[in-house]
Amino acid sequence: MYKAIITSFAGLCLLITGCSKEVKTTEKSTPSDYVNPFIGASTSVGAAGVYHGLGKTFPGATTPYGMVQVNPNTITGGDNSPGYSYEHKTIEGFAFTQMSGVGWFGDLGNFLVMPATGELKIIAGKEDGSISGYRSHYNKETEIATAGYYSTELTDYNIRVEATAAPHSGILKFTFPENKQSRIQIDLARRVGGTSVYQYVKILDDSTIQGWMKCNPDGGGWGDGEGNTDYTIHFYAQFSKPISDYGFWSADIPNNWKRKKDDVVSIPYLKRVSEAAIIRDKKELEGKHLGFFTEFETQKDEEITLKVGISFVDMAGAEKNFKAEIIDKDFDQIRKEAKESWDKELARIKIEGGTEDQKTIFYTSLYHTMIDPRIYVDVDGRYVGGNKEIFNRTDFTKRTIFSGWDVFRSQFPLQTIINPELVNDQLNSLITLADQSGREYYERWELMNAYTGCMIGNPALSVLADAYVKGIRNYDIEKAYQYAVNTSKKFGNDKLGYTGPPLSISHTLEYAYFDWCVSRLAKELGKIDDEKQFIEKGQAYKNIFDHEKGWFRPKKENGEWEAWPENARTMEWYGCIESNAYQQGWFVPHDISGMVELMGGKDKVIADLTNLFEKTPDDFMWNDYYNHANEPVHHVPFLFNRLETPWLTQKWTRHICDKAYANKVEGIVGNEDVGQMSAWYILAASGIHPVCPGETRLEITSPVFDRIEFKLDPKYFKGDKFSIIAHDNSPENIYIQKAMLNGKEYKSCYIDFSDISSGGTLELYMGNQPNENWGIN
Repeated sequence: MYKAIITSFAGLCLLITGCSKEVKTTEKSTPSDYVNPFIGASTSVGAAGVYHGLGKTFPGATTPYGMVQVNPNTITGGDNSPGYSYEHKTIEGFAFTQMSGVGWFGDLGNFLVMPATGELKIIAGKEDGSISGYRSHYNKETEIATAGYYSTELTDYNIRVEATAAPHSGILKFTFPENKQSRIQIDLARRVGGTSVYQYVKILDDSTIQGWMKCNPDGGGWGDGEGNTDYTIHFYAQFSKPISDYGFWSADIPNNWKRKKDDVVSIPYLKRVSEAAIIRDKKELEGKHLGFFTEFETQKDEEITLKVGISFVDMAGAEKNFKAEIIDKDFDQIRKEAKESWDKELARIKIEGGTEDQKTIFYTSLYHTMIDPRIYVDVDGRYVGGNKEIFNRTDFTKRTIFSGWDVFRSQFPLQTIINPELVNDQLNSLITLADQSGREYYERWELMNAYTGCMIGNPALSVLADAYVKGIRNYDIEKAYQYAVNTSKKFGNDKLGYTGPPLSISHTLEYAYFDWCVSRLAKELGKIDDEKQFIEKGQAYKNIFDHEKGWFRPKKENGEWEAWPENARTMEWYGCIESNAYQQGWFVPHDISGMVELMGGKDKVIADLTNLFEKTPDDFMWNDYYNHANEPVHHVPFLFNRLETPWLTQKWTRHICDKAYANKVEGIVGNEDVGQMSAWYILAASGIHPVCPGETRLEITSPVFDRIEFKLDPKYFKGDKFSIIAHDNSPENIYIQKAMLNGKEYKSCYIDFSDISSGGTLELYMGNQPNENWGIN
């Protein structure tokens, strides 16, 4: 989740609970056939019942970890990072970049393409009709989204639009009606949550254009500018129909006008753009708010394609990417290759059993974990570094979009099993960013080299420690360790032994855990004095526990407690970020025994945890108890394993998998959070999940499926595959009766990562009543 800015989105507060766009019932033979990109494709705060909205995923076409996402956009402005929300009735264009599952207003949404007929209009207008434009209604019955493909019919123009993608490029195919004045137009200024501040476009020949769009905080974007993103996206675009009748528009935006998320969708701003000069006598143009269009006569069902390569490096890079991937390929071939790429990646996990809906939820979840961290490097190995200079690396893939506060919990632990190379890439990306930028510490939420400062804590330290103890080590560990130490010194509990207002509980607990992560690295590296120091720093959580109240309590910098309101534990934002003390207070994953002692012992803690779950609403929407819609509680169901009541972990994880995820638009109860919400499901539904990344222990729980097979990377691990088999599994038989590991009786309710990475088989025998003797040792 993200810095919460509570805003009224009257136009978005449409209850869409009845909408449940599902995969069409066709024969499914490959993993990608089970992917339903409409799951989570809503930003509606009304349907979510809270300011965060729902999944905020996009339904458009992309490839695994691809740089390009060709996606329908229904809205500009507001907290609408995917640019699309299912309940909207109109489309304003198709962008070639998009973020997935995030709040804080979002970014990207660049190179917005729209086909049209009739009179030229140069603004999209608004869906409510308060100002007209080129946006079009679309036929929801014709809307199709699968892995690597999207299609719909624009009913205002009778134009069918299809989209597919390659890693650094994408293609749109338009099927036009018979019309004397058909058109493809491109808004070069458009950006989710704002605008690009300066653009350039040039006609290269009778079918090709190239250019760039510069995006910085003056144009809003991530955090409406607070996220500090500063990037230039370059394009190389080729039309299948000759460019003979074309033009540009260039809006005169006064220097003193603000150009952020609310500004660019205001009526005065839109009117100003609508009055832009139309320019037809030039071959190239630079400006503050540019657009390009090409017009032509079309015959009935005439197909016209637009192929686009993009690069964050330069125009030469965009051209190279284009020529390497799509120059000689038609739409169907690119679509076929996109689907094949998804099938290859999704095959990292195979499942048997479960319902058709559960398989769809699983593979769509896996699909969502494979969008980010996306590639940020061109096909020739070049990328823009943290100092804005161009680098060329071949020893790792530079990646971007590290949603640290979210993804250290489940997303990266999942990747350590199925994709250690990606974990290695991400760590190298963070290490080189810290190096190149001269900052020499890790950013908690990286976006295109920006130190965005989003959320709290030092999550990179968790990802680093977890990878290192699991043997994922293809990076400069001494440099990585020094930057970890630097990060702890810059952001942590050092000054007071805790952190004061306004988020005393969240900061103190999370910094304590991340310092413990550094102690794990120090131990591995033989730095004994550092290990002792960081173990001690990991105990800082004890400094904000009020024994009188029996819970964690925010503390002022002068050492005094903050006032304790009547509903202190369930009051959101009381010393916590996007949570309450009841939820955040369980976050002592590195010292559960110490936490339990503070809280009054095992029996009291079990009763309190049980209360947390029993008071949680069945729909798992945003609530004051087990709030699965946000990350602070994601480890909590697995605490029962640590409390010697593993049957309660089995009970509640199956309940969450059943109730908090569904095969419909509203199928993710909170923001998808760059793969975190989905990764939780993947692991829990498979029967394993960590409580404490940085340890090699994973908790065993009740699988949703009868058989789960993880493919292992032989470059990193000894094993070929690790399988989990659940005998006699069913919706009623959710309790583990006994277990076997590689043919031998297994009595522990957890498994070590080494047993997974060595390959083998964990067999679980299921029943409909708890076996309170299994897993207690």
